[in-house]
This record gives sequence, C-alpha cells and structure tokens, in this order.
Amino acid sequence: MIYRHLVRPLFFRVEPERAHHVAFGGLRAVMAIPGVGALTEALLAPRDPRLAVEAFGKRFATPIGLAAGFDKDAIGHHALARLGFGHVEIGTLTAHAQPGNPRPRLFRLSADRALINRMGFNNEGSAAAAPRLARPRTFPLGVNLGKSKITPEAEAPSDYATSARRVAPHADYLVVNVSSPNTPGLRDLQAVDKLRPILAAVREAAADACDGASPPICVKIAPDLSDDDVDAVADLALELGLAGIVATNTTISRAGLRTDPAIVAACGAGGLSGAPLKARALSVLARLRRRAGPRLVLVAAGGVEDAADAWARIRAGATLVQIYTSFIYGGPLLPRRLALGLLAHAEREGFATVAAAIGAEADTARAPASDQPARS
Repeated sequence: MIYRHLVRPLFFRVEPERAHHVAFGGLRAVMAIPGVGALTEALLAPRDPRLAVEAFGKRFATPIGLAAGFDKDAIGHHALARLGFGHVEIGTLTAHAQPGNPRPRLFRLSADRALINRMGFNNEGSAAAAPRLARPRTFPLGVNLGKSKITPEAEAPSDYATSARRVAPHADYLVVNVSSPNTPGLRDLQAVDKLRPILAAVREAAADACDGASPPICVKIAPDLSDDDVDAVADLALELGLAGIVATNTTISRAGLRTDPAIVAACGAGGLSGAPLKARALSVLARLRRRAGPRLVLVAAGGVEDAADAWARIRAGATLVQIYTSFIYGGPLLPRRLALGLLAHAEREGFATVAAAIGAEADTARAPASDQPARS
C-alpha cells in the first residue's frame, strides 16, 4: 500500500529511465549497509520448502525470478536477490559495449500497466560484467546474451560465442536472446536455419570455457512468432539438446491497449511489456509444453502480475516464472506476495508442493479423456 500510494506516484513523476537508475541505485546503497541486506532477506525471502523447484540442475527456493533487462550490467543482482527472488537473470550482455538507442527510450503506459522500451541492449559489454559475475553468491543466476549492434548477421554466431566464453563459468544458465525488437534484424535470427549455428556456437564456446561442462543453455523467443514457428523452435531446442526456452520477450503489437492511441503513437517503436502480453505469453507457453512435454525447462515471462497469473504459468508447464514490468508497478514486496500466493493456490488445489503442479493443465489436456479410448 505504501509503495502503491506514496512511493510509486513519486517515481512516476520522474522520466522512466532516470527513475529506474535512482531506484536501483538506492536499493544497492541500502543493501550495502551492514546488516540491512541480511535483515531484508530474512523478512522477505520465503523459505517454505514446498515452494522449491528443481531446474538446470539447481534448487530454486521459489519459482519467482527477475527477468533480464532490470540489471543489464550485473551491478546489483545480489541486492535484488535479497528481495525474495528465487533467481535473477542479468543482461542482456553483448560482446561489444554499446550505448543503446537514443533517449527517450523507455515509456510508461499506466492505463495498461505496461511499458514500451527501445533500449537497444545498452550495456558495458560482457567482458566488463564477467568479474562482477564471479563474486560468490547463494542464489541461482542466469545470464542473458544478445548480438552486438555493430556485428553483421553473418557473424552473429561468433559474437554470441564471445560473450558465452566470457561469462559461462559464472552462470547457472545462459539465455540466447534473439527476440528483442530493438536491435535491427535480431528477430530474424529466430528462424531455425539462422538460430541453429548460433546455439551451436554458444554451446561449444561455453563448454570450452568450462572444461567441457557447459552451463545449461536456453533460447528466449518473441510472443509474435507464429504457432508453427513456436513449434519449430521447440523442435530445434530438443534436437540440439538445449535445456529450455524462455517465453516470452516483449511484443511489437499494440492491439487492445487502453491508453490513448495518440500517446502510444508518440512513444514510437519498441517492445511492449506488461499486462497486455498476458494472454499471448500464456498461449505460447502452453504450446511449448504440448510440443515438448517435460523435456524442456520452460521459463515463463510476460504479463505476470499476481499469484493467479504465476499459478496459471506453473500449471501450463513453467518451472520458473519471471517478472519485470509488474515489479515496477507492484514494488519490492511483489516477489514475496507471488511466492506465498503460489503456496495458497497449491494448497487450495490439493498439491503437496508447487513443483507437483508444473504442467498439470497442459498434461491433462494431452491425456485422452476418461471416456475415450486411448489412441495407438
């Protein structure tokens, strides 16, 4: 209540990107005060074992994590984890440092509980982030990798591989991001013929950097893919032995928004995130589960605002659920609320643990009806 009625209105008077830097800087400063970080974690981080899930060979204390984009340069992931996130995904990192697109490049659509961004992978580069990633930690960490803007499409595999080689020893999992709409031509790399060599190069580079033991590799896809293309990416992930898929990134669609169309148009190009993605992101997730079953770890992102949304993702097949835009609108207590809400849903529906509900909806849909003969 304090955040919604006092803190958020103050921050929302400030230009969005500046507000982000002020808030994130303030969080890091507060958590650096001796004893404050540990106390915050003790108060906010849920520790009920029924919340824990297994993914990528690691134990996650809660399925709720922070999506890539908030901590682009791995400067505050320790502070963020203290808020009760079960994991943090940093990045997107690129092989070359780059300033991103010109400002303004981040916009709020408050009527839609949404954001539009065209940040353009602004970051200091994977070489600068690697030493910060090497710091000891007690929580799972994902590293999101993108293509440098200056790198031609033909050299994309080596560009991704350069970053993978630098950060793989410090990551619990890697995410190959080919779905941001803010780097020209990037989404074209989701086509399987272009994606295959990128994923192969990342896997080889990561394995070389880790003496053959590459961290698990995922690919992050857009909600704007056709259903056939979603299936094709799932098939490719299985073919190449990837660990999972992150579904989904932001959308270029502006359909169904409540915000004045003139205001939306003034924001210009960019990826839309938040509540408007809810239905499509869930649909893509469910389709991936139907296609791949439990063979891939599915990480749900896009439109998750409350515990009911998170629970729907779990039942649809997600092992992990990430938030970003709702964290901006909901505040620092949201990770805890979502996690405890998952427990409440599990108890109500008779699941002993949250993990037991993973894919329950999708697997029921896949099974033959009780009054129908099973197909051979």
